[in-house]
Amino acid sequence: MSVVLVDAGGTNIGSVRYALLRLGVDAALTADAATIRAADKVILPGVGAAGPGMARLRELGLVELMRSLTQPVLGVCLGMQLLCAYSEEGDTECLGIIPATVHRFAEAPGLRVPHMGWNRLVAKKSHPLLTGLGDDDQAYFVHSYAVPVGDWSVATSDYGEVFSAVIARDNFHGMQFHPERSAAVGAKLLQNFLAL
Repeated sequence: MSVVLVDAGGTNIGSVRYALLRLGVDAALTADAATIRAADKVILPGVGAAGPGMARLRELGLVELMRSLTQPVLGVCLGMQLLCAYSEEGDTECLGIIPATVHRFAEAPGLRVPHMGWNRLVAKKSHPLLTGLGDDDQAYFVHSYAVPVGDWSVATSDYGEVFSAVIARDNFHGMQFHPERSAAVGAKLLQNFLAL
């Protein structure tokens, strides 16, 4: 099975790659369109801001390619947000695969932004990505912006508001948290993606 990590400049690429290595998968880091198109699975990692993330995809000529992929695709953290239509962060038009607007968490007493830490994942519908997920399973989040809940939401989490933690639409999937930093739960969810 060939798995590629799209080299969109995310600072979490090394840790995602290492998490995949622990699962026995040596994922190539690439910005080459032909390599991405030929892969069995494509992962779009990302840490940072939406504007620079989309600028990098445009600069590499990968925007239309990403939209046209038919194999399983996984966006991680910012990579998940880039699958959406628009991000309020930097007034950014994104890939438009998920018809959602990414918004900033509202500051509230006792709720610091960015949201950093462990939060419970709540399954909203049955999906192969969630195979083996328990009712009390948690994942590790670091983000200031969130994808709202919609028919794309497979699992949600709550940080002053309920937001999408895992999304899926056709062959496109996303995890807002960092599976590579979410211990056994993260490893299991990555394994589920690899099994799609």
